[in-house]
Amino acid sequence: MVSHRNGRRDLVLYDPDDPDSCQADIPLTDDEAEALADILGASLMLGQLSGLREQAAGLLTEQIVIPAGSPYVNRKLGDTKARTRTGASIVAVLRQGEVNVSPDPAFRFAAGDVVVVVGTRQGLDGVTAILADSDPDG
Repeated sequence: MVSHRNGRRDLVLYDPDDPDSCQADIPLTDDEAEALADILGASLMLGQLSGLREQAAGLLTEQIVIPAGSPYVNRKLGDTKARTRTGASIVAVLRQGEVNVSPDPAFRFAAGDVVVVVGTRQGLDGVTAILADSDPDG
């Protein structure tokens, strides 16, 4: 757990046998605390999506990497018309350790972005094809 005390951020490790007892208190810089929050946030979000996948029959999540040759590099998410064309939803974009949750239609893709998509198998395959296709207006 990251706690804020006296203007500091500390990573507090609790004793698993006694949750009221602290095993270690590790001071973090602001950059370290932000990096930890990004990592834990991405992990938590993807874990929640995996749980949702188990609950909803036919609903899948997939991570799709934007290839350098994609026609959507430096273009807006809205230009893909992915939801309209496939029924699948782009729910997050992971870029260099940062998580962009629920990116809006003005979000611009970069090569190497990891796009988190929720939909049917057919929808996920459709988004993959759109992002790799040489014709952006498909």
